[in-house]
Amino acid sequence: MRKVLGGHLDRIEELTLQAEADPSREVDVIRARLADQVSLLLNSAAGFDEARLHQEAALLATKADIREEIDRLKTHVASGRSLLVSGGAIGRKLDFLAQEFNRESNTLCSKSNAASITAIGLELKAVIDQFREQVQNLE
Repeated sequence: MRKVLGGHLDRIEELTLQAEADPSREVDVIRARLADQVSLLLNSAAGFDEARLHQEAALLATKADIREEIDRLKTHVASGRSLLVSGGAIGRKLDFLAQEFNRESNTLCSKSNAASITAIGLELKAVIDQFREQVQNLE
């Protein structure tokens, strides 16, 4: 069982690292995407306050940052590995950890502004669900 759960943790870590390295997270890519969206809005509607629109775009860019979720996923992977090594009655702790994994993957998906990150988030959710199913068999 430890090997199976460890494999799930390995996959969660791989997906987290893929999200972290995804080119859509690069500042220049984000800036270009936001500039295109702002330009489209400015060209399609009269009466927009350009300065206000840029402030809103900056706010949206800040909210879309997934660094915190990536950091938490990495921390949860380390915690899971530590629990597997410690032995004993770890089922409840791993179940709680699965809930935390799920929370972070949900937030990752909701913040995503790139199809590639959404795809990684959905894969994460599938692996976390498998992890949780296995954890249900432990005490």
